[in-house]
Amino acid sequence: MSDSILDEIKKLIEGNRIALFMKGTPEMPGCGFSAGVVEVLKKYNAPFAAMDILPDPRIRQVLSAYSSWPTIPQLFISGKLIGGCDIVREMDAKGELKTLIDSAMNS
Repeated sequence: MSDSILDEIKKLIEGNRIALFMKGTPEMPGCGFSAGVVEVLKKYNAPFAAMDILPDPRIRQVLSAYSSWPTIPQLFISGKLIGGCDIVREMDAKGELKTLIDSAMNS
């Protein structure tokens, strides 16, 4: 069963320029950290795909094993793990996130 979860994770990352694994949904985030990343992405009007990790605890386990990153949310841009809320906010403040988003949208 975890193979199908891994397939879904890879499909979301590889099939979308921006992919967010979060608690809850973009419309109803399940924690402040997930809400923070959604807020930053919406600021740039960046289209992104999201997966709620809450319905099945195995999603979080498989995702963390795949990314080698223990916490949620996890943001991927162009297939590369960017990090969680603190890193996203820090990169946003430095202007680095906008560059990554622009590059992903124009590729």
